[in-house]
Amino acid sequence: MTDPLRLPKEDYLKSVGTEYGPTDWMLIDQARINKFAEATDDFQFIHVDPERAAKETPFGATIAHGFLTLSLLAYLVPQIQPKIDGIKMGINYGLDKLRFLQPVKVNSEIRAKIKILSIEEKRPGQYLTKTEVTIEIKGEDKPALIAEWLGMSMT
Repeated sequence: MTDPLRLPKEDYLKSVGTEYGPTDWMLIDQARINKFAEATDDFQFIHVDPERAAKETPFGATIAHGFLTLSLLAYLVPQIQPKIDGIKMGINYGLDKLRFLQPVKVNSEIRAKIKILSIEEKRPGQYLTKTEVTIEIKGEDKPALIAEWLGMSMT
């Protein structure tokens, strides 16, 4: 069976301006938030103390770390972003822009949608792709974040 996300080079290069997604919804529960706190040593009460966060924050509950939401791009985006047929590897090349627009409250669901902004062949067989990623929060008008993510594909 062929992978519908793998495109011939000509079609991949024509995907600039195309929107993909959204992904399925993903639950952000307290266990995930706590694991991220442990991994990063970021134990600020707004993330890990439900009782205190409910009383002392305008959110009324704990919220996910912004960097937790950002890190989930690595899981969500490959579900919907096309790849060049014959790709050997892809490398995270960084971010051009990143804005955290709204916190993700505990037990919220998020999903990603993307738009291919540009594709540039840096060297033969090496393609730098700039992708606008929006992380939506179920039931909210404003997204959690919008980022311009750079990826290098090598064929």
